[in-house]
Amino acid sequence: MNQKADATMSLEQIREALRGEWVSIAPEIRPSATRNPDGSFKAFYLTRDFKYLGGDRFELSIVNSADPYAKVPLARIDLRGHMRWQGDHPVAEGARKVDFVADEDYAVTPLAQPFADILDRVGGAGYAKWEVNVPQRVFGKSFAPFGLVEGRNFMEYDLVYLHRDMLFWGARHVDGRGFDSEANRPTNLQIPLVRR
Repeated sequence: MNQKADATMSLEQIREALRGEWVSIAPEIRPSATRNPDGSFKAFYLTRDFKYLGGDRFELSIVNSADPYAKVPLARIDLRGHMRWQGDHPVAEGARKVDFVADEDYAVTPLAQPFADILDRVGGAGYAKWEVNVPQRVFGKSFAPFGLVEGRNFMEYDLVYLHRDMLFWGARHVDGRGFDSEANRPTNLQIPLVRR
């Protein structure tokens, strides 16, 4: 795919080109809304594994790590749902606004005991004791650590940009704000995913 073809692809061509599995090139750094004692934003690290299944359905697995090299995994988050295409995005010619809605599933798996212990303290009622490598569904439930509210599907106002067989989404805001509204939709590109 060349640069000019990326910019002139129709939505159907983008959907077809998106089909398959995409993974992080390397561990990625993100700012969080949490601050360090000195007032600076605390960073967190993750890798992504995304599958576009067609019919605007997706699966996404995110592994959060305590370190920049992803040697100390803390948790895996598994989402399934639908993508809603919302038109062109001005970040790059051919980019599209997309809302990712986890309307099929949302599960969390602690991968380290300290993280499981934190979830036991702050996870709220309605959950079994959190155990390492044991997923629990948070879909449709309140889950304070991730800001989930009972009865409301998790959704992010994001973007998709395909370029030279790389898949870009939006970069997190430097102040840690989530993509929780149209006003907070990203304005920059994140490190790309590549085909598996």
